[in-house]
Formats: sequence, C-alpha cells, structure tokens
Amino acid sequence: MIKKIILSGMLVMLMVFVAACSGSQTTVAEDAQVQKRITVSGTGQVRVIPDVAYINIGVRNQAASVSETLDQNTLQAQAIKDELVNSGVAEVDIQTSSFNVYPQYNYDYEGNITDTVFIVENSIYVTVRNLDDLGMLLGKVTESGANSIYGISFDVTDKTEALKQSRELAIANAKNQAEEVATTAGVKLGEIISIDIYSSDTPYVMDSSGMGGGYYPQSATKVPISAGNYVISSSVTIQFAID
Repeated sequence: MIKKIILSGMLVMLMVFVAACSGSQTTVAEDAQVQKRITVSGTGQVRVIPDVAYINIGVRNQAASVSETLDQNTLQAQAIKDELVNSGVAEVDIQTSSFNVYPQYNYDYEGNITDTVFIVENSIYVTVRNLDDLGMLLGKVTESGANSIYGISFDVTDKTEALKQSRELAIANAKNQAEEVATTAGVKLGEIISIDIYSSDTPYVMDSSGMGGGYYPQSATKVPISAGNYVISSSVTIQFAID
C-alpha cells in the first residue's frame, strides 16, 4: 500500500513537471515569432486645375400678399433659368435646391403686429462646365433677377490620374523615410509587412460675401472669378520588417 502511494505521488509530480516544461517551450516559440519592424507615414499631393463649378443662385421677394410675392418670384426665377439655358448651361445641370414661402411680421414697441409681408425664396443649384464663361454668366443671371449667389465651389470631373499620382508620391515619401531611419539606426530594411492608404481631395470654395451670406453683383459685367487649384492628397502608413 505504501509503495502504491509513493508511486502515485511520483507520477503526479512528473506530470506537473512535464506540463511546466511544455508551457515554457510554447512561450519561447511565441517570443521567437515576434518580428522587428519600423512604421513610417508618407504624404503626397497633386494640384490640378478645376474644370467645373457649382453655384447656388437664389431669388428672394417680399410683398403684401402671397400671390403677389409668388408671381414676382416666379417671373424672376424663370428669367434666370432662361438666361442660364441661353448661355449654354444644360437643363440637367439646373436643379431646384430650395423653395420657401413664409410670413414676416413687423411689430411696434409694445409688441403688437403692425403689418405682415410674405417672403418667397427660390434657389437653384447650377453646374457650370465652361469656366471661361463663369464670370459673364454670374453677371447675366444677376441682371435677370438673381439677388443672392451662395458659395461657389470648384471641382475636377475626373480625379483618377491625380489620385494615382498622389498615392505614388505618398508611397515614395514613406519609403525614403524608412530608408533614412534604417540607415541612421544601423539596421537593414526588409519586406513590407502592411500598408494603409487614405486619399482625399480639397476643393477651392469661394465665400462670395466674405461673411457667409449672399453675393450681389451690381451689373451684367463679367464678374472676376478665380478657380485656383484643386488639391488631391494621399497619405500612407507602411510597416517594414528590419534585420
């Protein structure tokens, strides 16, 4: 009986020892798999000339009755649309963006309503594809009845090639940084472990009023407009193995 107890105890101790050794071997194997690496980020920018513009053109009228205000607004809005079409803007590039009708009350010092006027606002979103005519077009629609022009923005119709170039520049920038770091640190640059790319574009937006409101040209002369540049950017984060 005593021999059996001793043998059982030795067997348990042996199993514990084997399990402990097995755990140590697994930890060493996992540590051996840890790979040395460096992470760098690069950026690339490409500037292109815009070839399209977007404009919000509006008409705002007020009168003593809804019908009178609506009639005035309708005449001016139609005149603006006709001018746009006659100037070469396609029908599909003219879209109603908002239409509002509401009363406006005037009060005396005691808070009593003295009179009421009705406001009608009609805005259209216009895509202009010939930027050479943009300045003259703004003058013409103003003469036709537009009394508010909001937030002119410029864009590029096809960004495919510019995006490709910006990504190439970003990757080249990241590789150069990795090589500089590796040389300075005295290590050898290895293969790429991972790569993440993010691209964006930044249009040039003109706030015509400078105060966030509308822009009111005074005549049908050519309004000076500058499309500027359109910036397309890419950023990349790359992990390199090092030896």
